[in-house]
Amino acid sequence: MNFEPTETQQQITQVIRDFGKIHMQPYVLEWDENQTFPAHLFKQLGELGLMGVLVPEQYGGSGLGYLEYVTVISEIAKICGAIGLSVAAHNSLCTGHILQFGSEAQKQRYLPKLASAEWIGAWGLTEPNTGSDAMNMKCVAHKDGDEWVINGTKCWITHGKSGDVAVVIARTGNVRDSHGMTAFVVERGTPGFSGGKKENKLGMRASETAEMIFDNCRIPAANMLGNEGEGFIQSMKVLDGGRISIAALSLGIAKGAYEAALKYAQERHQFDKPIASFQGISFKLADMATEIMAAELLTMQAADTKTRGGAVTQQAAMAKYYASEVAVKTANDAVQIFGGYGYTKDFPVEKFYRDAKLCTIGEGTSEIQKLVIAREALK
Repeated sequence: MNFEPTETQQQITQVIRDFGKIHMQPYVLEWDENQTFPAHLFKQLGELGLMGVLVPEQYGGSGLGYLEYVTVISEIAKICGAIGLSVAAHNSLCTGHILQFGSEAQKQRYLPKLASAEWIGAWGLTEPNTGSDAMNMKCVAHKDGDEWVINGTKCWITHGKSGDVAVVIARTGNVRDSHGMTAFVVERGTPGFSGGKKENKLGMRASETAEMIFDNCRIPAANMLGNEGEGFIQSMKVLDGGRISIAALSLGIAKGAYEAALKYAQERHQFDKPIASFQGISFKLADMATEIMAAELLTMQAADTKTRGGAVTQQAAMAKYYASEVAVKTANDAVQIFGGYGYTKDFPVEKFYRDAKLCTIGEGTSEIQKLVIAREALK
């Protein structure tokens, strides 16, 4: 395997860095402080082809693979984890679900608008009482003639209020039946579909997280993705790709924190020499660099396997688990290297510190990743 950046990846990196300097970095703290979801920014990212990275060109996407996708998410996350999270959720969850399991008519209707970011996507699996226990979901859908009627609430949904279209998984059969759930596409503006409470979060504050509420929400039967009863199975496959997204997001946050700490450690002087010259600091930097490299290799291996169509469940879980824990540890050590300054908003590492924690929770906690890894190993 050769994970040296390709020319395309190098171009993506440069485009994001140039774009970020002008359109992101000056506003990151403001968005974070005010919990602003900068919808206009995603339209601009859409124009750059970064909101439909994996979507084939025939549907208006960039037609790239997962290695390029990891580059996109990690480079954006180095600037702002919250924006990286929103780009990841849009690409891999909503858009990815329709791309993998939608009919040709559904792909033609939704993918061009999602790839251009004319429409922002949301994906609804989690509920107030069913996080990791998705098969116990209470949101239900029943058939009524040539329509489906959805009732229930989804929570912790990225773009739950602002998303223009959502993929929603609802129970259509018995509780705890893996074939008792079905996936549907629901467009914003459909009667009975509304956004609920927006969460006030520790980090990732510029990425909107909110409830989606369904009250006798009627949608055409044509909005069902795949066949009835396939929703849970589809979701687990979508999450395999989503976990690579979170690994890439974690990688970007870790790199951002590390690079800031590395620079500061060479500039900050104590006892008449840079603090990087002290073993206590240099060993932290050494651990950071090593763990980030390991996380990157795990992530790239999973992305390469996914691109080639191989079984990726265990690799994606390993990458997500390890990279997310590395992001938290790296951000923590970065704050320590900055000392008192690291605890202030005048320097970037406190935000990396707050943003990193979500990576160990979203799209399956670290504990769930261990269960997945162990289950695959014991097969």
